[in-house]
Amino acid sequence: FSFIQDRFDAICLAGGAREPRNLNVPGRELKGTYFAMEFLKQQNRVVAGERIPPQQEIISAKGKTVVVIGGGDTGSDCIGTALRQGAKKVYQFEIMPKPPVDRPDSAPWPLWPNVLKETSSHKEGGERRWNVSTVELKGQDGILTDLVGEEVEWSPGKDGRMGMAPVKGSRFEVKVDLIFLAMGFVGPKRVEVLEAIGVQYDERSNIIKDECGMTDVDGVFVTGDMSTGQSLVVRAIDDGRQCAVSINDYLQRG
Repeated sequence: FSFIQDRFDAICLAGGAREPRNLNVPGRELKGTYFAMEFLKQQNRVVAGERIPPQQEIISAKGKTVVVIGGGDTGSDCIGTALRQGAKKVYQFEIMPKPPVDRPDSAPWPLWPNVLKETSSHKEGGERRWNVSTVELKGQDGILTDLVGEEVEWSPGKDGRMGMAPVKGSRFEVKVDLIFLAMGFVGPKRVEVLEAIGVQYDERSNIIKDECGMTDVDGVFVTGDMSTGQSLVVRAIDDGRQCAVSINDYLQRG
């Protein structure tokens, strides 16, 4: 990093929040369980006509039973892609309760309405279930064969925060060939360059910055999802523009 500092007066970190949230249950190591982006990125390359190296495993949902764990746009993309590849059956399990169809009174405009979203991928097929927690993955000879899940219920605790508890007698098993984890991201990947720079992280694993977008390392700025957590592209663009102004001011002063 000292070599980079000697050549540049300012550095902007804009690598995004690319560290996926993992599923910490027994059987996670079984072959057939993948992070959503492993599946989606490869399919994008296939559609673009790129050659997949022979040593790289081809992840295909054709003729298979698929479970997508997690909602959001990434989960929706997994559903659509699996169906278009010819999946036999696709489930989507979401641990949170099913949102209402209409905007609730507790979230008037301009607050973000937590309402049920149905994307074009959902309209193509698949079965969606809410209040489902994955308990265990089972397999044979190192290959995924079953998912064990249970229903959960949510209720406020003494501190007012919502917590979940398993519903007694609700445990179930699903035969499955592929599982795609689409449970969001937990900050930027801890790559060597970040460790070399020595940036600091907050309790959510995002890089800490000041009001000008600078980290605690002089001349090193950060923008977008690396500092705010996963969000919309338009927010990252806006944050990047603000950071560019701050960098320009910093260089002018220097």
